[in-house]
Amino acid sequence: MGTGEFCAACGRTDVELIDGICAECTMDRTTLVRAPKRFNVVVCPTCGARRVGSHWERSGSSRLPTGEDLTPALEAHPEVGIRTVRWEETGSSALLHQYIGRVSLRFRGIEREVAVPLTVKVDHHTCPECSRKSGHYYTAQLQLRGPLDGPREKAGTLRARLDAQWDELMREARADWRTAISWREALPEGWDYFLVNTMAARSLARLAQRRLAAEMKESATLYGRKDGQDLYRVTICVRIPPSRREAAGSS
Repeated sequence: MGTGEFCAACGRTDVELIDGICAECTMDRTTLVRAPKRFNVVVCPTCGARRVGSHWERSGSSRLPTGEDLTPALEAHPEVGIRTVRWEETGSSALLHQYIGRVSLRFRGIEREVAVPLTVKVDHHTCPECSRKSGHYYTAQLQLRGPLDGPREKAGTLRARLDAQWDELMREARADWRTAISWREALPEGWDYFLVNTMAARSLARLAQRRLAAEMKESATLYGRKDGQDLYRVTICVRIPPSRREAAGSS
């Protein structure tokens, strides 16, 4: 900035100029942040997962759009740094939601908040995992059983014990292991869990082995072919002994 230089828009002489315009006037004349007229969010109505490109993520999320869904719709000017975004819903219908994004930003050393309107269309599509679950598709069967040695437990007592120990285990299990469980069946000898992810079944079995002193045995059976490759279903038998407290109480 040199002596006698002034902003061609507002006339100020005490600020830095770029191309003869101060930053404040440039901000007034520039679209700092924009959003498309309509933005689509694809949500699985069963589990809340979002489709991002060609894959699905965030299973267990809200079925309604959140800031995590909306903020990626914003397009900022190359010189703008976005600090925070607050979204306010201003109206909605069955599938369309109107929002105002309150965007706190910084441009050439000046901070400002701008309001960005956004209309969001929510498309509901069942994700592949929920689709497989609804068709009772599975790749692994996890059998929860009592120990081979020791006193035999009545069917109801055994299932109740295994159920309580399984719930305890689930508090430590990763979210993707839990969501891989499709359904379960009650049997006189315990529980059978059916999973759509073999690695998740193995991980749960190993967790039971470490935390509950369980024994595990794995086997595989051929159930079909795809693209010239054999397809196998894995069965993992997990034998869980009573906890020390339960064993002491029954003695």
